[in-house]
Amino acid sequence: MRALFYLLTAFGVIGLAIWAYDQNQQTQTAQRDVRRLRAEIRSLHESIDVQRAEWAYLNRPQRLRALVQMNYARLELLPLEGSRFGRVEEIPYPMIAPATDGAGQEG
Repeated sequence: MRALFYLLTAFGVIGLAIWAYDQNQQTQTAQRDVRRLRAEIRSLHESIDVQRAEWAYLNRPQRLRALVQMNYARLELLPLEGSRFGRVEEIPYPMIAPATDGAGQEG
């Protein structure tokens, strides 16, 4: 009986050791994945920063002004003036129905 108990205990310890080893491997794999994802996120953040800098460089007012002057005739551009915009009175707002109370009579 005592031999059976020792044998079961030994198998239990071996089983727990295998389980612990497996958990350790899964943890290390997860940590590797986290490190890889963090590096990828850093790389993407750097890429976004570079793209923002390029966008700001391309949208410099001096550059845009020069492009407008170069392509003014070909694109048939008009000068940007306040008189070219409409007035608030010209906006067709939808009609608002008069409010009624609960009895269906106007208010």
